[in-house]
Amino acid sequence: MTKKAEKIEGTVEAWESGQLGRDAQYAKLDNSLSIKDLEDALELKPISIRLKKSLISDLKLIADIEGMGYQPLIKQLLERFVIGEFKRYARECMTDKLKSLEAEEAEGGERKIA
Repeated sequence: MTKKAEKIEGTVEAWESGQLGRDAQYAKLDNSLSIKDLEDALELKPISIRLKKSLISDLKLIADIEGMGYQPLIKQLLERFVIGEFKRYARECMTDKLKSLEAEEAEGGERKIA
């Protein structure tokens, strides 16, 4: 007599907790997508960059502390840098615009916000 498998209700909680879908017997390899298809879908582009060995070692150490690979860490660092730079550019632009408006106002002109 074989034991009948207990049915697990297909809820979000069951998926999130790992009751459903974490066992290798339920996984299957999908060979229909190429690496290029995957990179296109994720909007990824492979690049080559040369970094100092000491920098790579430091990045690997930080990544290990954070529980991730060093390449995802580098992607995360670059994204944070770009966002920060855009914010800095926006602040500089607004500061310049406000200075320009204050100068116009000091000269007796009307204050306009464009």
